[in-house]
Amino acid sequence: MTDADTTPDTGAPGGAARGEPVREEDRAPMALSVRVFIYLIGVHFIAAFLFLLFYLGGAK
Repeated sequence: MTDADTTPDTGAPGGAARGEPVREEDRAPMALSVRVFIYLIGVHFIAAFLFLLFYLGGAK
């Protein structure tokens, strides 16, 4: 019996949970990752701005 037989599979791609190197095919392209990060930050800024508008509009 080897360690691979007793290690539960966590579903991580490329064997990353077992300490094996992640294959390039299993990773998202860097440009896509950066774009998603920028979109997430932008959406949070827009949500914060709308929250500020409602907060200031409701203050008396």
